[in-house]
Amino acid sequence: MNTYPEVSIVMSVYNGASRLAATLDSILTQEGVALEFIVVNDGSTDTSGRILNDYASRDSRLRIIHQENTGLTRALIRGCDAARGEFIARQDAGDVSLPGRLARQRVILDAEPAVVMVSCATRFVGPSDEELYMVAQLSEELEKGLRQLTIEKVRGPSHHGSTMFRRSTYEQVGGYRAAFPVAQDLDLWMRVSEVGRCVATPEMLYQAKLAPGSISAIRRDEQLRAAHSILACAAARRAGKSEAEHLSRWQIELAGVGPRAAGGRRRSADSEHARFYYSIAGLLRQNRPECSRFYYWKSIRCWVLYAPAWAGLVRLMISR
Repeated sequence: MNTYPEVSIVMSVYNGASRLAATLDSILTQEGVALEFIVVNDGSTDTSGRILNDYASRDSRLRIIHQENTGLTRALIRGCDAARGEFIARQDAGDVSLPGRLARQRVILDAEPAVVMVSCATRFVGPSDEELYMVAQLSEELEKGLRQLTIEKVRGPSHHGSTMFRRSTYEQVGGYRAAFPVAQDLDLWMRVSEVGRCVATPEMLYQAKLAPGSISAIRRDEQLRAAHSILACAAARRAGKSEAEHLSRWQIELAGVGPRAAGGRRRSADSEHARFYYSIAGLLRQNRPECSRFYYWKSIRCWVLYAPAWAGLVRLMISR
């Protein structure tokens, strides 16, 4: 009997109760791999903590860390520090790992010592599980994308949650870095790709739900600024230089953003939600026009002056 798990799945959750059970079930029903599931409850104020405790009382493989809210990056650092498996797999709350995902990725890492990270294809669904699109890569595409040093060309795995990597590699490169409260995945993947091969399997093994409150939906500008800093750091490392100056500049820039007034935050959230629903409407326009219409209206309700949503709604009505 194995004393330690082969794979440690690490996830952070903050107020994700509505979709938490499906996520937990998708991991705990995986077959063909000895696993532990480490979930950091990052200061949730909904029923997430209670759901996690209930599942943990029935399955000893689930390890819960309850803490005050620190943000995704610091929560992942704590979760990965607690990992005991040879491999670490990521999972995002609200998403599901499809059957066979963990066993398939473990087999690849077991068979090829030079491979340090593996990802899979991801199916993206909307807020009500509408199928939107899929992202699949070949290994050559992934490795080429991670060699790039410009925003326009750099490409990482299909999704943060689609990855599994060696714990030894994670520790070797310094793991997630608290300096990047967003885009922490890109920072890690760039460093991981510098010490070994990254493989992408085109098999569809992960499903990601796009939600209006996600970091990618409401903090896109900050993600873009972080990505520029991450690429500058990578360029310095790959040229044999220190990245310290770029990290210092990023810390100054990050500190300079400062807290915004409550009204400013509310207006920003409303506009980002409007943009999010507008993008969902656009993805559904051809195949599911009624759903598209619904999301155009949701966009307008978030921000009544958001002209693109009005224009999209008019185009949809004319085309019918």
